Amino acid sequence: MSKHGFRFEMNASGTEQQCDDWDDFSDSELLDVLSETQSFESQRAPDSQVNAERSESPSVSSTSMQNCTEAASGRETVQSDEVRGLKRKSLHKDSFSPMQRFLKRHLSVTLLCDQSWCEMKTVYSLLKPHVKRNDMQRAEVQMGKDFHLSRELEIQNVVPVYIWTREEAEAIKLLNMLQMTRLLEAGECVREFPVFGVLEGVFVMGVIDELRYNQKGELVLNELKTRKHNSMPSSAQDKVNCFQADLYKLLFDGLVRGEVKKEHILDHLKLRSHQVLGAGVQAHAKNIGVHVATFEDVLDAFLVTMSCSDLPCIDLLQLEYYHQGSRGPIGTRVTPFDEAQLREDLKGYLAYWRGEREPKGVDIEEAWKCRSCLYKQTCGWTKSRSQMADQNVAGVSRNFN
Repeated sequence: MSKHGFRFEMNASGTEQQCDDWDDFSDSELLDVLSETQSFESQRAPDSQVNAERSESPSVSSTSMQNCTEAASGRETVQSDEVRGLKRKSLHKDSFSPMQRFLKRHLSVTLLCDQSWCEMKTVYSLLKPHVKRNDMQRAEVQMGKDFHLSRELEIQNVVPVYIWTREEAEAIKLLNMLQMTRLLEAGECVREFPVFGVLEGVFVMGVIDELRYNQKGELVLNELKTRKHNSMPSSAQDKVNCFQADLYKLLFDGLVRGEVKKEHILDHLKLRSHQVLGAGVQAHAKNIGVHVATFEDVLDAFLVTMSCSDLPCIDLLQLEYYHQGSRGPIGTRVTPFDEAQLREDLKGYLAYWRGEREPKGVDIEEAWKCRSCLYKQTCGWTKSRSQMADQNVAGVSRNFN
């Protein structure tokens, strides 16, 4: 396959590397190998009812996001221990919402997908970020990330650009989106396309694996999933993946409809509109035909281009599954899109982040998810459920006697 474009890769300069504020992990890293293992193990349990069985950030490449995350791990650990850990003795406080407690300017599609699998697991992953970081270093996860990167590099080259400020980092991402929008309008396939917008008052963002047109002229979203086992996923994991694809369509459609406003990006991400861009960023912008001096110039150019483009809303959602070992295809699933149901589910998930309710774990029918959970030893939800089960058994025993 010939390469039809290039993307700017952020190389940090100065005394401190500028890290990605758009996502905790690239959405292409939503591999859920652990979830796959849980589903695979649960099919062997007598009480199981399931079948066999990673963004989001507008980053120029999955490797740049990974390097940025790793470079910040030292500072992040201090923040997590001192701010998120020692000052918080419970999972909730009445005076702060989870968005405030966990210092979130936004939520990622990845995080919301994790929440749809198990909300308590998501909360503990924020309380104990070192556990998730270590888990993301496993061989299966790295294999999936390498697969995504190799697919991205099949159709585009990477050009390094040095950055000094957060505004320059975000400008690079928007310039990448401008270029990919033009490629899409020309009928080309693009990969790692960032999407973002305000949903129910919360800024959400992610990265679409692939966008292309099919023979019918429909705009197709392909979400790539790599699997350790050479089989299609369980219904529980498939539900999470469908939710992810649905969120991407909702965000992408909002961009092309012009629903994302300048103040959404500036206010939610706390960016300085009049920040002057460095010579390197301006030079690369000029190379793609965009003449800019400040971050606001890039933002204006991006929003006008998206709202005035010929891009349609996404017509078809597909999940493509590949085997990690052989890298061969396993199968493709076309997922339906029910916007009313999606927004209803989203309201329920976001109610927790706004502090309108406490976190909750899985229902008893999905207790099999807890067996391989990284946080099962400290999860209060699991302990309380076990205590209730013991009390019920004791009550039955007394009645029997």
